[in-house]
Amino acid sequence: MPDPRFFEDLGPVELGELAALCGARLADPATASRPILAVSILAGAPGDSVTFASDRRYLAQVRATKAAACFVLEGDVGAVPAGCAALITASPQASYALAAGRLHRARFAAGQTGVAADAMLESGVTLGHGVVIGPGAQIGRGARIGPNSVIGPGVAIGRDCEISANVTIGFALLGDRVRILAGAAIGEPGFGATAGPKGLIDIPQLGRVIVQDGVTIGANSCVDRGAFEDTVIGENTKIDNQVQIAHNVRVGRNCVMAAHTGISGSVVIGDGAQFGGRAGVADHVTVGAGARIGAASAVMKDVPPGETWGGMPARPIRRWMRETAWLAHMASRKEGD
Repeated sequence: MPDPRFFEDLGPVELGELAALCGARLADPATASRPILAVSILAGAPGDSVTFASDRRYLAQVRATKAAACFVLEGDVGAVPAGCAALITASPQASYALAAGRLHRARFAAGQTGVAADAMLESGVTLGHGVVIGPGAQIGRGARIGPNSVIGPGVAIGRDCEISANVTIGFALLGDRVRILAGAAIGEPGFGATAGPKGLIDIPQLGRVIVQDGVTIGANSCVDRGAFEDTVIGENTKIDNQVQIAHNVRVGRNCVMAAHTGISGSVVIGDGAQFGGRAGVADHVTVGAGARIGAASAVMKDVPPGETWGGMPARPIRRWMRETAWLAHMASRKEGD
């Protein structure tokens, strides 16, 4: 279930209403009155939720799901187990997105100024001019919040943290001694869209951001909240200015990212990994513990632990250097012809 500190539950909603909203057809009309409380991804979906499967690679998970209902393509209805209602649709992900918007609503402190009455601030907290603290937010002892920063509803900030000016933090839990520099945005929606009946629609992002103790996040950097699970920044990791970390990314402890690094969605990064400036990582890639990625490299596949990679596409550094030297040599021979 989405964290109630950050998301308001709008259910239950009868399955027949969801089917009509999403343009889906119930395989068994007798299930139309079944109540649905939440959306969920396939893994671990509870019995009062609706989930989806748009790729045949996940049909084994469909067969094992405990969800109350599942959006599927017509050809995959046979994989839906007894007790789970099949919702037939041409676009399961789009139907899931529409259902998520009906069942859950993000909490925002719209129109609020100052500190909410039920926000909890420990002793020694310092607030700059124009700071907004949302309902239910918690800020630990000795934290400093810079001018015009906005701390959203339900956000928890640990002790001795430093939040600079013009920072926005929402849908996030921060540990102790975290530093967020000016203009950073933590917890905004991850980039997710899918084709709907009338064009592209946004997929609601129902996860959180977890920032562990001692992390530094540089000026104008962005850390997106998870699509359903959490985006996690590991203990003592140091992130430079203007870095983008997408939804569902899991960064280990003691990692370093230089400016303009871009990490795509659902990347897993091991402890102690290092990224040079303007390095980029494609989605669903794993970068092993202690790996090093050269500046301006484009990582398109998994990087083993401890290895150094560079280039575009990135590959082991010695191979990349040999290939670069060979190309330079061949180019100089052509020029001499």
